[in-house]
Amino acid sequence: QVRVVESGGGLVQPGESLRLSCVASGSIYGGRTMGWYRQAPGKERELVASITGAGTTTYADSLKGRFTISRSNAQNTVYLQMNSLESEDTAVYYCYIYSTQIYWGQGTQVTVSS
Repeated sequence: QVRVVESGGGLVQPGESLRLSCVASGSIYGGRTMGWYRQAPGKERELVASITGAGTTTYADSLKGRFTISRSNAQNTVYLQMNSLESEDTAVYYCYIYSTQIYWGQGTQVTVSS
């Protein structure tokens, strides 16, 4: 069994920053790619960023330059640094880890509003 827990969401004003954290624990095997998706109200879930066990990163084109993903392999932890937040970034952010299958966290709400 694998458990994925996100933290760090909240309410911020436009232009501010936020850092999300995600910890995966349990029976984790394989390359252990980790990453973030988000889902805004009325929209489909979309990829934000991912990072492989070797540190290769992938970002949604629209978020490059504002969001940065990083990880601590020893602790199966992934971070998402979000800068210059915009109201369009408001969404529930979901963390995942790919071990023998994909495991998802419950999500953390990020609200960007003045």
